[in-house]
Amino acid sequence: MTSGSARTSPDGGRAAAAARLTGRAVTDERVLSGSLGEITLDDGRVVVVKRAEGPRAAQAEAAGLRWLAAAGAVRVPAVHGHDDGWLVVDRVRQGPPGPRAAVRFGRDLAALHASGAPAFGAPPPGGPAEAYIGLAPMRNVPGGDWPAWYAEHRVLPYLRRAVDAGTVRPGEAGVVERLCERLPELAGHAEPPARLHGDLWNGNVLWGADGHVRLIDPAAHGGHRETDLAMLRLFGCPHLDAVLDGYREVAPPADGWRERVGVHQLFPLLVHAVLFGRGYAEQALRAARSAMAR
Repeated sequence: MTSGSARTSPDGGRAAAAARLTGRAVTDERVLSGSLGEITLDDGRVVVVKRAEGPRAAQAEAAGLRWLAAAGAVRVPAVHGHDDGWLVVDRVRQGPPGPRAAVRFGRDLAALHASGAPAFGAPPPGGPAEAYIGLAPMRNVPGGDWPAWYAEHRVLPYLRRAVDAGTVRPGEAGVVERLCERLPELAGHAEPPARLHGDLWNGNVLWGADGHVRLIDPAAHGGHRETDLAMLRLFGCPHLDAVLDGYREVAPPADGWRERVGVHQLFPLLVHAVLFGRGYAEQALRAARSAMAR
């Protein structure tokens, strides 16, 4: 996390935000990226200060972290404050991934999902409807039926964006549209809304020096628990088999969940297609075709 960072004297951006939101004086700053820095406070604590990349982004992230923490399952950095432009949270001291921590993380993730949500698409308490997944907009609009909600509020909006951007060609859009029409049969047995991290790729899984995983940068909402599991597989996760072993100890996924991974990966792949280009569009189309071929 600190690779390539530079130590600087406190400035008027991150440092001022840290002082304002924690009520402590700042003694040092380490720049991690253009939007992220580690700030040392005068009581010796080190916090991470993150600049919001969009309207209500800090509010959405803070609400999501607090909602995940309230489940008493997974560990997340404590939120020290936020405003329109900045979010301040605990620093995570990182260590190497390990199989014991992975099993523990799987158990904790299953407990998080089981803590539930009021509805599919429900935002965290205090979180805005107009939220984010990474740098991309994500609407949290409650619905009662997962297949219909997932198509209307996740897949189809980003399919339209991808077509408008030219990363999905108009003649290819029908592949994803047909999958959406078939979601009631492809989604498996109905499950209650789970409390999701919502953007659970490996970069948001921090392996702590104390042997416990911390989750950062959530796009938290009520959703289908297989979505988080599919995200862990999308870009790879250390000791994923051990994570899944721990998950199964607490709440085994429904039969056939591996065959549904492509369904749940379709939304993040379309988001990436809009943000990063054609390669992800092709991956999304392959996922849709594979899901319908089973």
